[in-house]
Amino acid sequence: MMHRTENLSKSTRVAILSTAFFVSLLLLLLALWVCNYCINAEAHARYVGVTNVASEKIAKTISGMEMNAMNVFDEVQKHMDSPEAVVDALMSKTSLNPDVRGYFAAFEPEYFPEKGRWYEPYVHQTDSTHEFEITQVGSARHNYTQSDWYMKAKELKASFWSDPYYYYDGTSISGHYCTFVEPIYNAEGKLACVCGADMTFEWLAKELEQIDLESKQDDLLNLYVFNQEQDFYTVVLNGDGSCLAYPEGQKVAIDDEDVLKDLKQRKSGFKKMTINGENATVYYGPIRNINWVTAVIVPAYEVQKPILMIGLTLFIVMLLGMIIIYKHL
Repeated sequence: MMHRTENLSKSTRVAILSTAFFVSLLLLLLALWVCNYCINAEAHARYVGVTNVASEKIAKTISGMEMNAMNVFDEVQKHMDSPEAVVDALMSKTSLNPDVRGYFAAFEPEYFPEKGRWYEPYVHQTDSTHEFEITQVGSARHNYTQSDWYMKAKELKASFWSDPYYYYDGTSISGHYCTFVEPIYNAEGKLACVCGADMTFEWLAKELEQIDLESKQDDLLNLYVFNQEQDFYTVVLNGDGSCLAYPEGQKVAIDDEDVLKDLKQRKSGFKKMTINGENATVYYGPIRNINWVTAVIVPAYEVQKPILMIGLTLFIVMLLGMIIIYKHL
């Protein structure tokens, strides 16, 4: 056999080597195509799952906040005999949730005549000690009866979450808020006040950080070497696409019309787009009972990384095969 191989002409050797190379290259490309399809399908299922889990965890946290706030509002409804009783009711449940910045009861004009036209006691945390103090924030300057949340509460006659807003009065209370609101009625069935629990978005940023950490450390997601050290992050969007909470330095701006349409209709989906100058896939889904959306941002290289590793491995194997064939010609 060695004698016959040595007698092969140069053109025959080149033909055999060329044929082997092109067949190997074809198999390599086919293998990469199959791997690319499978890896993208796996990544899609994985990040849809990550998005759903994040949405559910945030929804559970929000539900807990709602239950705690309802306990406070129930106390207010039971103690509307006097302004002092209302304040005591607000103060009695402040320890229920440390993520609540403050509780308020905004009364109908002149509900307590001795307090004047506007009476809105606000029991809130201070920046320095995180203890609660009382501030009367209702005034002609802050006519809460003209606020969107107050008018919406009168219209809906049910609890709801307000749209995010910025409140400023020159004090430590100023800041970005979202408020859980409920109208409170007296024994005669007339509106007495609108109660609210104010939350800043600090708790949500911490929640996202913990969710990402748990997802990246999940044993099943890290079962295979190609999936380890995943580089994705989770943000929370408002229904209009604006970013409410995000990891430090990772604020996301969504202006894609198709995605914005899905957000308004509370649909789940995904879209490849440029995020902060990088190609990425955005997976998004609504959060129960609130007009917010969870979005998981997956950089393109995160999905391409295992494909490149597989491609490099197969290419090296192909080259070794070509060397072996060449040496035996």
